[in-house]
This record gives sequence, structure tokens and C-alpha cells, in this order.
Amino acid sequence: MDISIADLRQDYTLQALTESEIDLDPFKQFQIWFDQAVQSDLPEPNAMTVATASRDGIPSARIVLLKGFDDRGFVFYTNYNSDKGKQLVENPNAAIVFFWKELERQVRIVGTVEKIAAEESDAYFHSRPVGSQLGAWASEQSDVIRDRAILEQRLEQLKTQYEHKEIPRPPHWGGFRVRPTEIEFWQGRSNRLHDRLRYRRDKNQWIIERLSP
Repeated sequence: MDISIADLRQDYTLQALTESEIDLDPFKQFQIWFDQAVQSDLPEPNAMTVATASRDGIPSARIVLLKGFDDRGFVFYTNYNSDKGKQLVENPNAAIVFFWKELERQVRIVGTVEKIAAEESDAYFHSRPVGSQLGAWASEQSDVIRDRAILEQRLEQLKTQYEHKEIPRPPHWGGFRVRPTEIEFWQGRSNRLHDRLRYRRDKNQWIIERLSP
């Protein structure tokens, strides 16, 4: 049976989002929602879309995993020589979107980007499974390769090279922190009249605004 894409729709009726219920601190509000996403056993609640742009403004987006956050911002890790790594250096601005479908929620974050301290990247790198550590060395992310066998050969060579040894963090691999200038919490509502509350950074304080859906 043919299905019209235009007819695919869902009404959102689970919850509301009101000014009286949210925390005045957007990071604390994010913690509340993130904890609820984890407690709901959602698949990879830390999965997020990260949108970047080149120096010329050509956009790009992909899914990555959030690996930490605090009042400084939201941290993820990547190969600095990858397409997104290069874009974030030449145009240090990014947008993040979390979508928790089962809770009918999304969080949108816009901000500036910086590399995190080497010590932070070292600590996280050494907490990763050995296979992931070796993978960071094996893959020249975003480069064209002839076939998968090249990756597998590199991995086997690295396994031999670092057998019974500590694997150092590659100098081209580490973390980025998105420092938000605005964070929007979106709760799906019936008839597409969704609740949208945005925290906007104004000097040293956060201004909370309701946006029309």
C-alpha cells in the first residue's frame, strides 16, 4: 500500500512545559530532562545532531554522542582532522539538537565552540574501550579510502604495536565544548501548538522567553 509522506503525522499529548515548572538555570533544566530520558530507557539518550558550517557557510550535520556537560557547556569527542573538526576550527560556531521521541521532547542548543583542555581529552580517551582507542589511531576520519580492508589491516598492526602497552591519545583526537548562547526546550503539544521555552544568554544572565510554535 502506498503511503503519502504528507499524511504522516502524530499528535503530541503527553505533557506540557510551563514557565512555573522549569528551573531558572538551563543546565539544571537540561539535567532534569536528560535524567528523565535515561530513566525512560530510551536508546542512546545522549545521541545528538551536531550542525557545523565551513568558513564559507556551507552547512553539515551528523549524529554524535554527548560525553559530558556542566555550566561551561556540552562536550563531545572527534578526530580534529575530520570534516567537522576542521569546520569547527575555521568557523567555531555550532548547533546541537537532542530528540527524545518517546517523551515528545527536543532540546536545541546554539553556541560557540572551543577545544577542551588536553588533560580532559586524555582522561576520557583512556576511559574508552581498548578497541575504541585503537580505532582513533586506525581511522583517518573523513578521508577517502579504497576499501574496508585498509582499516582492518591498520587495526591489526596497531593491536600488535600496543599489545601490553598503554595506548597514547592521538594528537589529532580530542574534545570540543559547545558554549551555549541559547538553549531551547521543546515539548510537543496537541494541534501543533507546541511549548517552546528559550533561555537566551544576555551578558551574565539567562533570559527565559516563550516562542510561538
